[in-house]
Amino acid sequence: MRKLLVPLLTTLGLLAGAVTANAAPSSGVNDFSCAPSAQHPEPVVLVHGLGANGPVNFATLAPTLASNGYCVFYLTYGVGILGPTVGGLRPMEDSAAELGAFVDEVQTATRAAKVDIVGHSEGSTVPAYYLKFLGGAAKVAHFVGFGANYAGTSLDGLATLATLLHLGPALTGVGCAACTEFLPGSAFLTKLNAGGVAVPGPTYTNIVSKYDTVVTPYTSGVFAAPNATNIVIQDGCPVDFTGHIGQAVDPNVASLVLHALDPASPVRCQPFFDAGA
Repeated sequence: MRKLLVPLLTTLGLLAGAVTANAAPSSGVNDFSCAPSAQHPEPVVLVHGLGANGPVNFATLAPTLASNGYCVFYLTYGVGILGPTVGGLRPMEDSAAELGAFVDEVQTATRAAKVDIVGHSEGSTVPAYYLKFLGGAAKVAHFVGFGANYAGTSLDGLATLATLLHLGPALTGVGCAACTEFLPGSAFLTKLNAGGVAVPGPTYTNIVSKYDTVVTPYTSGVFAAPNATNIVIQDGCPVDFTGHIGQAVDPNVASLVLHALDPASPVRCQPFFDAGA
């Protein structure tokens, strides 16, 4: 496992660093002077996936939400020894606490009673823990996870991602505690799923793709709860062939996210092909 995960995360870190250098936050994103509108009173906090960071993971979705009238914020959490552009490595319990502190910062700046959270991949798992165990349920109105992952993923899924990204030679000493926690049956996932992932209060929307070969099985991203809606992208949009990574830039996912945050926003479908996992 170590030999697989180290090159995977190292390559993602190098990619993140290269993109971040040229990706200043778009207008309306991470603007702590932003005042939420009456139409969209909850600012949106975006939570990235494993090995990624806020600016890279949400280079498309953040400005899309901002252009639709939302105050939008993201953080990079769980940074480890690979540097400030590679997040999501630390234990997910610690990352959930980081997220909680960031939500408090956003609420203080915007004077919002609650926020909405939208997360990709690990960015669904970490918020789920925050909502259930760290008091987040009282501070979050809508929680949307795409490429969601609550029951873990197999090593085959990580191997697929490594192959598709053409990763380089293995290194040692990456220190990815979250990777171990994502193995099915881990103590972290057992605790998260005991009695159900969802808690009363927020609405939960789980968006998954049947072509996801990183979160395997893709049904790891859905659960039954009275306040949860589970969406398989291809059930409503059969011409969408996104895998896991591509969901971050998939216009159909963006449409589903906007609808989950505001039911008045129409759900659209257009052909989308993802060469990634």
